[in-house]
Amino acid sequence: MSAVGESLTAERLDVDPDVTAFTKLATDAGWGDGLPLVPPTEEKVQAFVAASRRYPEDVLGEIPPRGAACTVELLAINAVMAGAPAESMPLLVAAIEAMTAPEYGLFSQNATTNSVVPGLLVNGPIRHELEIPFGAGCFGGQAGPAPAIGRATRLVMRNVGDQVVGVTSKSVFGQPARVVSFVVGEWEERSPWTPLAERRGVPGNAVTVFGGTGTIDIADIHADSGSELLEIIGKSLAFPGTNAFIHRSVSGSGGDEDILVCLPPPWVDLITADIPDLEDVQHLLWMHAALPVSWWPATHREKLEAHDVIDDRGYVKLLSTPEQYLVMVCGGLGNLHALALHTFGQGHSVTRPIGDIPPPPNGSAS
Repeated sequence: MSAVGESLTAERLDVDPDVTAFTKLATDAGWGDGLPLVPPTEEKVQAFVAASRRYPEDVLGEIPPRGAACTVELLAINAVMAGAPAESMPLLVAAIEAMTAPEYGLFSQNATTNSVVPGLLVNGPIRHELEIPFGAGCFGGQAGPAPAIGRATRLVMRNVGDQVVGVTSKSVFGQPARVVSFVVGEWEERSPWTPLAERRGVPGNAVTVFGGTGTIDIADIHADSGSELLEIIGKSLAFPGTNAFIHRSVSGSGGDEDILVCLPPPWVDLITADIPDLEDVQHLLWMHAALPVSWWPATHREKLEAHDVIDDRGYVKLLSTPEQYLVMVCGGLGNLHALALHTFGQGHSVTRPIGDIPPPPNGSAS
């Protein structure tokens, strides 16, 4: 294998095929994340490169803070170590290309004191082929390859981008997803709306990279109409200490935040019985996700007033436009809950198409 994080011209190392021995070697060298690592033998890495259907020296993007080029081979090395399946390489290739797009703002996300993590939202038939979860437990707890796929992106940041906790990564607290990220599918078969990626101009197999600061559970047992439910969800999104409100007080624009709102099928059924159009759903979330300016201390109120973000009711909306609410159908059938993720801002979610998925080697997953 190539020395992790170095160029393809670096000295190639023979690695111990024993997981325990290699994990100790890698952890001592700063390549690990605290979990066991699969030894990236030459044979395994070559199989992963082949599964990508790209050349090993192809550059997918530059990974901050180091600004090092992430080649297909370097991605393959980290994907092997993460325990991801070789068949996930086309998804990972698309994810790295999306993360390193200038409009995504990966440098800010890597260096911030926030706990934001680039996560993967997957659309298309590939959800089934790779067993990407979109039902019960889709954000954590569902067995399958999703955590290893997400972990591969985190190891790329660590080993290619040289993200070092407390040094080049200033996140005050971090979060569990800074080890395995989150990889979630949309339950397209239960959604009345066009799939998320297609709404963003990419139909079929696609990945949207979204920077999430952590999950927020939104529960309700009383709403008996779609409009009431959207009021509860929208109001639950707005709290004074979120980055979106901070950016409104600094720039007035609300930054470039997207907020991800995940709705389970039973709640989608209730909502669409009253409000079938997704744009109307986004508009109601936007209207309800607001707080009275009186909720802030005087210093904060002065900033908000200076940037003219207080509406005629004396409220400050969380985001500038309804379109910034990314609505996705997923989750179990237990009702009672929605899930939301705020983000850091200073960048846009990016959607990219996923290339063809190769057949498993010898007819089985590797």
